[in-house]
Amino acid sequence: MRNPVVVKVMAVLATVVLISVVLARIGWLVDERQVYQHEAVDSVQQSYAGAQTLMGPVLQRQCVEEWEVVQGSRTEVARRGFALQAVPAELVASTKTQADARYRGLFKVNGYNARLELQARWPQLAVLQPRAENAGGRVSCQAPTVWVAVSDPRGLRSARIQLAGRTLELQPGTGHKTWKDGLHAGLPAALADGGALELNVTLDLVGTAELAVVPAARSVQWTLAADWPHPSFGGRFLPVTREVRDDGFDARWSVSALASNAAQIVEQAGGEKPRLGSLDTLAVTFTDPVNPYVLADRAIKYGLLFVVLTFAAVALAETLARRRVRRVHPVQYALVGLALALFFLLLLALSEQLPFAAAYGLAAAACVLLLGSYGRHMLGGVRDGWLFGAGMALLYGLLYLLLLREQTALLVGSLGLFAALAAVMLLTRRLDWYRLGAAPAAPAAPEV
Repeated sequence: MRNPVVVKVMAVLATVVLISVVLARIGWLVDERQVYQHEAVDSVQQSYAGAQTLMGPVLQRQCVEEWEVVQGSRTEVARRGFALQAVPAELVASTKTQADARYRGLFKVNGYNARLELQARWPQLAVLQPRAENAGGRVSCQAPTVWVAVSDPRGLRSARIQLAGRTLELQPGTGHKTWKDGLHAGLPAALADGGALELNVTLDLVGTAELAVVPAARSVQWTLAADWPHPSFGGRFLPVTREVRDDGFDARWSVSALASNAAQIVEQAGGEKPRLGSLDTLAVTFTDPVNPYVLADRAIKYGLLFVVLTFAAVALAETLARRRVRRVHPVQYALVGLALALFFLLLLALSEQLPFAAAYGLAAAACVLLLGSYGRHMLGGVRDGWLFGAGMALLYGLLYLLLLREQTALLVGSLGLFAALAAVMLLTRRLDWYRLGAAPAAPAAPEV
């Protein structure tokens, strides 16, 4: 093929394919590091405590009904056991949490210490009065207990349940058939026949990543104050009010039994009950928005676009240069592309040791200086080299903006591409592309 422009374009396209393979390999490395991070989270949860979900306090009373069954000439005594549950009419919960980060090697796991204070009130306890379901049935019941369930009891550091100023003796486990993890305390038997009841519960709880409360009451009010500045509110109900600050956040939930069936499910006696994590919850996740692996993965997705824009800028500078002292060789394109690809590897490595902003600044500064210095020799002039470096700095600034503005990344990226295309069209509006690709004319034969 005699047309040098076509040959060069094909060589540059082959270089782009090569750089794409390098970027893909760096992307696999990011995925591998993310897997290691998930393994670190699992390791911390196995040896510390996982995400915590709290339910209670709930009153419970174990009962047995006996009745006589006549079978032919024999009379046998049948028996069934059942449990009565009573959720509070009002539950007021106040929680304060402090961040307690845990590490496995380079990997950070977001943990927390929580102090939960619960005030539960039952205006009457008629639901704890058993009824016989069989003719001639005789019902006997044990003294009622109060239980609190947690998804991971290893996170319980201390607990206290008070009745009329008296601290009750706590026992491990809830005594419930389904929600077994937690604690319980015995109550005086006379309470089942009495009127109103009020309990105060205090828990010191540790966990990782998430804290949730099951609204197992007729009316639930939960206020949460935390020193974590990046909450993600989840569960089935969002807080009615919230204030997120640089040093933490405050949130308040308000839920009634008209909106949630959690109280009804808890009070149902017998039958299959769902696991704790599948009930309605009020939840908050302590997220880390500057996750280096997530941001590095997002940055690599723009890698090929980076390479194409840079190669286009080099080709444009080469085409529009007034003095064509030097032509940019495909090998030089390849070196520039490799420098761009290594930026993402530097970003990944530095972000494991430094805050992401500092890691990005160092990696970008190193690549801008390298490309600016190399561009001075590649393009044949100091001015052209520094202009090339300034263009690269602008591209890195645009990429950082895309990473931080996740909600407006599409808009920013679209405007940036439109501006780049407009600049190319404006600068090449007078260029004769046919003349650019034509072979040079043969010199005239000398006269004899």
